[in-house]
Amino acid sequence: MLEQMWQSFISLPTYLLDANKRIYIPYLLSAVLMAVPVYFASQERAQRSFAGFLMFLFPKSVWLSQSAKLDYCLLITNVLLKAALFAPIVLTMVPVAIFTTDALQWLFGQPLHLGWSEAAVIGIFTLMLFIVDDLTRFLLHLLLHKVPFLWEFHKVHHSAKVLTPFTIYRSHPVESYLYACRMALTQGLVVGFGYHFFGTGLSMYDILGANAFVFAFNILGANLRHSHIRFSWGDKLEGWFISPAQHQIHHSDNPKHFDTNLGSALAIWDNMYGSLIKSSSAPKINIGVGQYDAGHDSLSAIYLKPIKAAFTTLIRKKGTSQHASTKLDNKL
Repeated sequence: MLEQMWQSFISLPTYLLDANKRIYIPYLLSAVLMAVPVYFASQERAQRSFAGFLMFLFPKSVWLSQSAKLDYCLLITNVLLKAALFAPIVLTMVPVAIFTTDALQWLFGQPLHLGWSEAAVIGIFTLMLFIVDDLTRFLLHLLLHKVPFLWEFHKVHHSAKVLTPFTIYRSHPVESYLYACRMALTQGLVVGFGYHFFGTGLSMYDILGANAFVFAFNILGANLRHSHIRFSWGDKLEGWFISPAQHQIHHSDNPKHFDTNLGSALAIWDNMYGSLIKSSSAPKINIGVGQYDAGHDSLSAIYLKPIKAAFTTLIRKKGTSQHASTKLDNKL
C-alpha cells in the first residue's frame, strides 16, 4: 500500500504532461489564450497592458484564497487516499466488457462483426466512447445532486468559494470512487458493444493518447469552467455544448441555479432533462452553496463532515418512514 501511495505521489508532476489530465499544459495554455478576448472586452483600450492581463488571470483574491489553497492540498491528499483505499476495489473495465459481450451473445446470438471499413469502425467507436462517457457523467452528476446521501459528498465540490482549474480535484474520495467505477462501467459497455458489432480490432482516434473528442473539449477552454473568467459560447452553441460560463452558473449560490447545467461537454442531456440555463440568462453570479454551506473549510471537515451528514440523511429518512407508517397504522 505504501508503495502504491508513493508511486501515485511521485506521478503528480506528470499530470502536466498527460493529455488525459485536465491540467495538461497545452490545455492550460489554451485557456490563457481564450482569456485574452475576455480581458480585452472588459478593459478600456488605454488600460490594457501585459501586466494588467496577468493580474486579470491571477488575482490574489482567487489564487491565494483559503478555498483555492484547500484545492491544491486536495489534489495531493486525494491521490494518496485513492491509492491507499480505493485502487484495490475499484470496478475495472475488463469484466464489464466480458459480461456485456456475453449478454449480447445470449440475447442476439453470435457477434455480428460487421465488415465495415477500419476508418468507419474507429470513428464510430471513438464517438461512442465520448457520447456514452458524457451521458453517464451527466447521470451520475444528476444522482449526486438529487440523492440526499450522495449530495453530502458532492457538496464538497460545490463548497468552493472561488474557482480555479484545480477545483476539478476538489472532491470527496467517495465521489471520486463513484466516478472511477462509472468510467470502468462506461468503457466496458462500449468495448462490449464494439466487440459484438465490429470484432476485436477496436481502437480510437486519439490525440497524444486522449480521445480526439475529449482532447477537443479540453483544448477549447475546459479549464475556464473552473475559473473567474466568464467565457460564453453564445445562445445557439450553448444549446448543444456546455460553455465555461454555463458551468460557472452550475456553481452559483443562487438556489434557482441549483441542479442546472449538469452536463460535462454536451448540453443535450440538460436540454432533455429541463435543467439547461444559458449564460445570457444569468449575467451575474456568486460562487458557492450560500446558506447551505456545510463548513468545508479544512481538510478534516472536507473528509469527515460528509460521512456524518450522509448517514444522518439515512437515519432521518428511516425515522420519517417509521413516523409515516405509525400515522397510517393509527388511521387504520
